Amino acid sequence: MDNKSYSAVVQCVFPNGKHGPNAVASIEVLGNVTFALKPPVWEEKYWPEEGDIVVLSEIRKKTRGWRAYSGRFFQPSDEQPTTKQSSTE
Repeated sequence: MDNKSYSAVVQCVFPNGKHGPNAVASIEVLGNVTFALKPPVWEEKYWPEEGDIVVLSEIRKKTRGWRAYSGRFFQPSDEQPTTKQSSTE
């Protein structure tokens, strides 16, 4: 299992999926990744909507594609720190 976290854009949400509620998100380096919208995978109070940015991790390859076993909303703390120029320059 991959322990790296990836930011992904939610493509579609399936509230009544065959195996329970789930969603598909797109990760630039992997393509589409499916994740469940119930604990322990999705611990957020609300489900994501199409176009939301989420953070997916614990990803592994399955016969039918990539699956994430942990997901949450993207938060401000997930932003890469910006490089500040020194005021002494």
